[in-house]
This record gives sequence, structure tokens and C-alpha cells, in this order.
Amino acid sequence: MSRKFNIAIVGATGVVGHELVSILHERHFPVENLRLLASEKSAGEKIDFGDTELVVEALGPQSFRNIDIAFGAVDGSLARKIADWIAGTSTVYIDKSSAFRLDPEVPLVIPEVNPDKIADYRQKNIIACPNCTSTPLVQMLAPLHKKAGLKHVTVASYQAVSGAGKAGMEELEKQTRDLFNMRESEPGFFPHQIAFNVLPYIADEEEKLVAETRRIMGLPELRIAATCARVPVFNGHSAAVYMEFERALSADEAREILGKGPGLLVVDDLSKNLYPTPMEASGGDMTLVGRIRADTSVPHGLAAWYSSDNLRTGAALNAVKVAEILCKEYLGS
Repeated sequence: MSRKFNIAIVGATGVVGHELVSILHERHFPVENLRLLASEKSAGEKIDFGDTELVVEALGPQSFRNIDIAFGAVDGSLARKIADWIAGTSTVYIDKSSAFRLDPEVPLVIPEVNPDKIADYRQKNIIACPNCTSTPLVQMLAPLHKKAGLKHVTVASYQAVSGAGKAGMEELEKQTRDLFNMRESEPGFFPHQIAFNVLPYIADEEEKLVAETRRIMGLPELRIAATCARVPVFNGHSAAVYMEFERALSADEAREILGKGPGLLVVDDLSKNLYPTPMEASGGDMTLVGRIRADTSVPHGLAAWYSSDNLRTGAALNAVKVAEILCKEYLGS
């Protein structure tokens, strides 16, 4: 690709924003200029982009002047403001919030699953990225559905505190230190103590997972049930997934299919204690899939487990891969 692009990252000082900066550099994205944007409180902070030190700027309506692609790692209300600011301009906004995921005029994209939908960005100049739990789930489900036809999915996710941002990570660290030092530790960011505990509810997460999975896979009637829990892990989401198919699919066939699936790595050998864990997935770019086995409670049933880096695979990397296709296929060479 000969052309280079002017890029902005909104929410650059957050955990996903930092990953976006790192991944753009790692993947040699064709950046002409990179503008880092955040709140006035964070303006002036410095972030390394390769060998270059960039200063974070305060976000405002004029921040997107001459910007080709803007990545958003902010909440939904701010994402909607940004959409208003770029309306009528040539800036394409790739958004990580939930603001536009179910908007029929905005494509919701996982590059390994539905890259053709990127073409629909022209309706609003916005592309939505899925929830960091939906992305690895659909990466795994899509190739199996293509082979055997999904009927029903039950998923229980075990989500790291980094999915809640810096505040979640800081609370787990503080509570862990307090408890090891025999100090009382009151919950602050989370409603209950997260250290050495499991919180079996994450607001709106289950609804997002169900709706986004159906939309990305083009299966609006797919029967899917979800339970999402927050666990005391700093980074890396995991999930136990139970699937029922229209046609028979053996565990060995599933391993072969998933082993060829884009973005997937099969880690599945119990004789050697090989199976996905959030520790193994953290820092990597692949969704690790294992514990693949028959689910005999239903006809044509399979069970599996995945782990993935929610900040990379589930968020920043997905957005950058979307941008790579956007640049190559739609914004000119």
C-alpha cells in the first residue's frame, strides 16, 4: 500500500487506546500522522509510538480536521458526539463502544467473519466493532456453523477486569494487596469485592453478546443463552461454550475446522495438560480454542472453551484489522 493515512485515536490514554497505538506500530500500519486524543484532564500526557513521543491533545469538534480514520475507545455517549462531529466529512470512524453495534445503517464487523460488510461504512462513515466477548465467540462459531449449521448456543463467559478499564485493574490490584497485608478492602468500582471472588453479573453484557452474535452471523433467530461473569484475572477473557448443530460434527472434525479458522489456534491435548488459559492468551493475537468434546445432552452437540486477549483480539486488533481492509479495498492505494 503506497498511500499513507492521517489517523486519530480517541481515548488514547485508556487501556484499549494504548493497545491501538502499539498495534498500529507493530503491524506497520501506513500512518502519515497520528493524533492522540483524550479528555482535557489527560491532555499533555506523552505516549510512545515507536521511536516517536506523541503528546495527547484535548478532544473537541475540530479534532478530526484532515483525519482519514478515527478510532474510538470511549463510551457510547461520547461516541455519538464524535459521529455528529464527523458527519459530512470524509473521516471514517471505527468505534469500539456499543453506540452503533445494532444500528442497521452501521456495519458491525469481525474481519475474519464478515469483512464484506465493511463496504457499508459509506452510509454513515462509521464502522462498529463488537464487544470483546462477542468477537472471539463468533470467530469460533462461524466456521463450525458453515460446516454443520448452528441451532442453539449456551455460553458462560469469565471476563477479566481489564474489560472494565484502568479502574477495574487498579481495584483488583489494590484489593489483592490489602487482603495479603491483612487490611480491610472495600469495593469501590465494582459492586462487590473482586479479589478472590467471582461476580456473576455484568450490566448489559449478556444482551450485547446475544444481539451482536446474531447480527454478525446473520442468524437473527439463533437460540443463544449467555451468562457473563467478572473474575479476578487482570487480562484475558474466557468462555465455556455449548453448541447444538443441525448436522453431526465430531470433536475431531471440529478441531480440524477450527485449526484452519482465521484468528484461531487450537490448544487441545489433555494428556499434556494443553488447553487455553487467559494467561496463555494474554499478549497474543489469536483466540485459543480447546476442551473440544462431544456434548451428549443434545443431538449433534459439541462443547468447547476459548481464551483470548480482550484488549487486543477483542478490541484493538479487531479495529486495526478493519482499518487495514478499509484502506486497502476502499480508501485507495
